[in-house]
Amino acid sequence: MPRILPTRRTHRYLALSVLAGSLAFSSLTLAAEAAPVEQPSYRYTLIDTFAVKGRQGVVSDGKFYYVSGSKALYKYDTNGQLLKSNETPFEGYPVAANHIGGIDVFNGEIFVSAENFADGVGRDIQIAIHDAETLKLKRSFAFDPESGQQEVSGICVDPDKRSVWMVSWVGEESGRYLYEYSLDTGKYLRKVHLQPVPQWIQGIHYWKGQLFVTADDGDADFDEPDHLYRVDVTDKSYAPVIREKTFSEVKRQGEIEAGGVDPKTGEFLVLINRGSRIVLGMVKGFYPGYDREISEVYRFRMEPQASTPAKKK
Repeated sequence: MPRILPTRRTHRYLALSVLAGSLAFSSLTLAAEAAPVEQPSYRYTLIDTFAVKGRQGVVSDGKFYYVSGSKALYKYDTNGQLLKSNETPFEGYPVAANHIGGIDVFNGEIFVSAENFADGVGRDIQIAIHDAETLKLKRSFAFDPESGQQEVSGICVDPDKRSVWMVSWVGEESGRYLYEYSLDTGKYLRKVHLQPVPQWIQGIHYWKGQLFVTADDGDADFDEPDHLYRVDVTDKSYAPVIREKTFSEVKRQGEIEAGGVDPKTGEFLVLINRGSRIVLGMVKGFYPGYDREISEVYRFRMEPQASTPAKKK
């Protein structure tokens, strides 16, 4: 068979194809090298645990630990000793409430996420502000129903932006957002769409320019752990969500609640309940081996992790 020699046009076509392929490969390589890996900001090492009376959340101002129960507020020293209790926290509330979720502490005041809650449904949401010394109510302001928020499970203060953030445990539309209010005026500012959306958000905390949320997304019936997520919020209407930690160290998988960072030690604190079966946010009996629910604060050492670029393929 006679050999067919390539023409100059064929040579030119082949050369252009090779050049285009080379440029495309170079672009992909550079993009891969520049793209950061979505990895945790910190490494978490368990220090210890201690039992508390409240079951909803824990936070610290660097001097004390403050714990919320569904119908109570507690103050502990950093050795886990109970110092003060307020088991009638709803006295003076302008709108009747029966449930407290996560809390935060800022400038000597405890910010409480309060509502009326029963069988997975919340209403009459309000932000109640208590004195950190006495645990008594100082003032409160209501949420804005135009936000679409249907329940409140956690709250935190962003002192840098002078904002108050709230989260919703109820899923579907309400649980897809973070809700921002003005710390100074109490005015509703906006909501931020979580992408992707963690399931059953229990708490929110601000630390060094980042927001962290705890989610009760593990099924305790199957010994599945719950998680901590980092939310990188900007001025956009949405924010990426990165898995920060899997809580595999717990004594028995149960229900994670709200937590926060001790500003003095840099330790991460989180409240976790074990032993009780939770149905629609309510205790409905106990797991084998338990006749009561046990609420414990877990303390973790936090060590910053440097972000690393994606590896070449």
